[in-house]
Amino acid sequence: MKNLRDSFIVGGIRTPFVKSMGAFNDLERIELMIATLQALRKRYNLDKLIVGDVALGAVMNSSGDWNLAREAVLRAGYHPNTPAYNIQRACGTGLEALVQIANKISLGQIETGIAGGVDTNSDLPLELQQDLQRFFLNLPQAKTVLEKIKAAMTLRPDNFKPRIPAVVEPQTGLSMGQHTELMVKAWGISREAQDQFAYESHQKAARAKAEGFFDDLIVPVAGVKADGILRADTTLDKLAKLKPAFDRENGTLTAGNSSALTDGASSVLLASDKIIQERGWQALARFVDAESAAVNFVGGEGLLMAPTLAVNQLLKRNNLKLQDFDFYEIHEAFAGQVLCTLKAWEDANYCKETLGRSEPLGRIDPTKINVNGSSLAIGHPFAATGGRIAATLAKLLHQKGKGRGLISICTAGGMGVAAIFEA
Repeated sequence: MKNLRDSFIVGGIRTPFVKSMGAFNDLERIELMIATLQALRKRYNLDKLIVGDVALGAVMNSSGDWNLAREAVLRAGYHPNTPAYNIQRACGTGLEALVQIANKISLGQIETGIAGGVDTNSDLPLELQQDLQRFFLNLPQAKTVLEKIKAAMTLRPDNFKPRIPAVVEPQTGLSMGQHTELMVKAWGISREAQDQFAYESHQKAARAKAEGFFDDLIVPVAGVKADGILRADTTLDKLAKLKPAFDRENGTLTAGNSSALTDGASSVLLASDKIIQERGWQALARFVDAESAAVNFVGGEGLLMAPTLAVNQLLKRNNLKLQDFDFYEIHEAFAGQVLCTLKAWEDANYCKETLGRSEPLGRIDPTKINVNGSSLAIGHPFAATGGRIAATLAKLLHQKGKGRGLISICTAGGMGVAAIFEA
């Protein structure tokens, strides 16, 4: 058996995150992915290096991009012997990709690797209705013109209406926002608390932008140099005036305290200590461990509560307490989702019955949570969020010089992914 070794985050680059159907409206998803890969290649002089492996993903992918990762690598100018593969774990895709690459480095299978993801609702893959799909697939079987005409006459106008992807759970028929409405009601999370959390996310991200924190993490694309969702001038009064978005009668989730539909891509370079020394790179943070989990959301558990389980298992395995971290990067799909997670970790009954702990995990210092803002302010291009968060945390740890960070990401399908970095 091989001895495990450390794997390190060398650096990450992303596109600006912009509101869907906006600045990136005319770009294909692979173009956004390529932009980040090219920026990594140039910054770290990867032109002649055969990268060990590349894991890239997209949640809203199409059959035409069945080999998205490999095509993006080739078009981004990497050595043609660099392999690549597609991956998908909903909103946790980017982090899951990083975990797989880090594990390969730790096992000694590769020396370098890239993890990333992309999503753009401006380039959604539309599908044919099933009857129209079957018509086109079966049409070559019709031998005569008359047979083809008869087959065409079975079609109806509704058959030509495209099927548009939606963020809806097949098991329940509810959207992620509708599920979160159920969560905040169950946990007693107020509208005011959600708006306050969203407001603080924008304020923290605005401060980080003004201080130049994001400058070396973003590559300009199509003339866009900065994130387009951030609202430095938002106020609690403005947020309070927004109408509920998912439960129009009694809801508390709005467009202001929910992450916006976003276009963007991100890539992260990882490497072993050996190759870092050889190439004169600098390790920003060490990958320590990761965990994935899932909940029975059909049976009544909250759809986005799985990170509570993932973090719990991660802490147990590494003999850590929830308070043993300098930074917490908790993905903000919805302000309510983050607040439910934080409340669950403090709840003795939940921790006993769901997590199997004799005592609650406890409270997190709020000044250490998403210190530079997160998805509510910056945006959430599903598969790209993990890479953004990982690069942000690695840079924070490197700037601090020494410390430990925790990543927590909820995903569709009642899943969650968590990871620990150290500097």
